[in-house]
Amino acid sequence: MIFNAMDEAQKKVLGKLQAQCSRREYCSADVRAKAIKALDGDAQRAAEVLESLVADRYVDDLRYAAAFARDKAHLGGWGPVKIRYALSGKGIGRDVIESALSEIDQDASAGKLQSLLAAKARTLEGDPQARLKLIRFALSRGYEYSEIQPYL
Repeated sequence: MIFNAMDEAQKKVLGKLQAQCSRREYCSADVRAKAIKALDGDAQRAAEVLESLVADRYVDDLRYAAAFARDKAHLGGWGPVKIRYALSGKGIGRDVIESALSEIDQDASAGKLQSLLAAKARTLEGDPQARLKLIRFALSRGYEYSEIQPYL
């Protein structure tokens, strides 16, 4: 969309969203929702604003998905299942999600899982169901059983 073809309200929303997108990553679904809200529910005009942001590379779903996956894996201790589910909930495509997950360092992810399970095991000392609780804990963090099994 050519900037000159936008009305004043669209230009104002575009400037506001450019400032927000330059500070942190947003996916296209989040930006679309912000634009629709700012333009009083006009989806067509919001789509034009989003199109301009994507063309100027303020919004890039692959870049967002890679940053999201990296942050959740390293800082949040999330496994690939939980990351995949969260990204698909944001409307990110399957191929983009798989590309983002492939960028995660598998050794660091395994180390994070091991440290999470060790910390949880310390809180469960003496519990007869500790093994089952550790498995449920790791599964809830988004790891697959085959990834959990070596650390039990």
